[in-house]
Amino acid sequence: MLLIYPPVAKPCEPPAGITRLSGMLGTLGVAHRLLDANLEGLLYLLRTPAHATRTGDIWTSRAMRNCDRNLSSIRGPALYLNLDRYKRAVLDLARVLAAVSPAGSSVSLVNYEHEDMSPVRSEDLIRAAEQPERDPFYPYFSARLKQLFSEQEPAFTGISVNYLSQALPAFSMLGYMKREFPSLRVIMGGGLITSWLRRPGWKNPFSGLVDHLVAGPGENELPSILGLKTTSTEAPTPNYLSLPLKDYLSPGFILPYSASSGCYWNRCGFCPEKAEGSSYTPVPAASVISDVEALKRETSPVLIHFLDNAISPALFKILAGSDLGIPWYGFARVSQYLTDLDFCMQLKRSGCVMLKLGIESGDQAVLDALEKGTSVKMSSAVLKNLKKVGIGAYVYLLFGTPPETGKSAAKTLEFTVEHADCINFLNLAIFNMPVCGDPADGIDRKGFYEGDLSLYTDFVHPAGWNRRRVREFLDREFKKHPAVSAILKKDPPLFTSNHAPFFLMGRGVRNAALFAP
Repeated sequence: MLLIYPPVAKPCEPPAGITRLSGMLGTLGVAHRLLDANLEGLLYLLRTPAHATRTGDIWTSRAMRNCDRNLSSIRGPALYLNLDRYKRAVLDLARVLAAVSPAGSSVSLVNYEHEDMSPVRSEDLIRAAEQPERDPFYPYFSARLKQLFSEQEPAFTGISVNYLSQALPAFSMLGYMKREFPSLRVIMGGGLITSWLRRPGWKNPFSGLVDHLVAGPGENELPSILGLKTTSTEAPTPNYLSLPLKDYLSPGFILPYSASSGCYWNRCGFCPEKAEGSSYTPVPAASVISDVEALKRETSPVLIHFLDNAISPALFKILAGSDLGIPWYGFARVSQYLTDLDFCMQLKRSGCVMLKLGIESGDQAVLDALEKGTSVKMSSAVLKNLKKVGIGAYVYLLFGTPPETGKSAAKTLEFTVEHADCINFLNLAIFNMPVCGDPADGIDRKGFYEGDLSLYTDFVHPAGWNRRRVREFLDREFKKHPAVSAILKKDPPLFTSNHAPFFLMGRGVRNAALFAP
């Protein structure tokens, strides 16, 4: 079996989905291979000869000339001690990708768009499968897949599609494989596929093209698809060793680990996880620690990334009492645990370098209406505690939700300014209404955005606080405030939270050996 992770997603760490499937297949004795076509495909484009570019401007010429040097720098610790140099290196790499993107397409380090094909229109995805030569990654994947299949032709291939930016290349690769190897059976899964399958009124437009579409964790269904019997109920330990661990664009290996699927809170209003009916399935906290310890010995990571929607209280307790010996970070709910200064100190001692916090709003009425289960006062206490113990805070704010008004947004600005010294990084998002929301919520929905696979729908905001007004507020007021502007300038471009911990790890310790395993 061949497991594929298609372009385009951030190429800074291995894909967690296919590595967990690899761990499961290994325990079942199934021969298989992994292909991180995202990493390989982006590196292929970055190494496209300079004469293939469509422009000869000074910036592009410089970026082409320094491409190898920038790739080397981004894989070393010294670059993360100087944000300006880091920004130049990342944006120069992005410039190379933009220059070598074929006409009509736009490839970046984190995204892919085509001017006349959309990943939310099934007819366009089918067209991508019928015309794989139009894909910018075609020269790469046609040669790479031909090589792999000549070595050993698999009976099955699994393609993990998590983001819209991966959909068109995934179907292009699918179309190529189906054309060249017609007996091949194709399985598609991943976060994006799961969301599609759980859309209301789902009807499969890919019948005859994709043999199996899988919702949720692939390890639940893959054995039966392959005709295998398994009695194990334990989550498999991921296998990373067959991937090119030194090639990812980070200063050392980042170990990604999912300690759960779904969200343990699962109550927030208008949350896609809740709307899709995703269940919460945790890996036992003790198993998480033993997994991480084993993976540390195998891979020598410089950073551990917990991928959970939110680290559970049970895992937090285990982590606080452990010394992983490696810096780690992840997403956390604002909770009573983090209002305890001693607990935060224990997290710091365990290796926690940063927490991503979904604070969302500085207006208590909005938080209550969204059933966040948090308070503005609690958020304030958590941010102050993290600041005191030296754990970075990557704060997520959400604007334009149905209960928010212009006055609410102003309160969020006031809260942000008041706590600016405690916030290391900011993510500002505009609310999208999930298509599978509760029709009894009283919101007037207006139909789909772009196509039959869109995950979001337009809606009439109850207070008239529409997307246009929200954007104007963010651009003209929120981002313009000096305290907010200073925070936003610190955000690593493109890689954002995935690289942010490295800037915190380097703060005050001007030593490249900091990142050495």
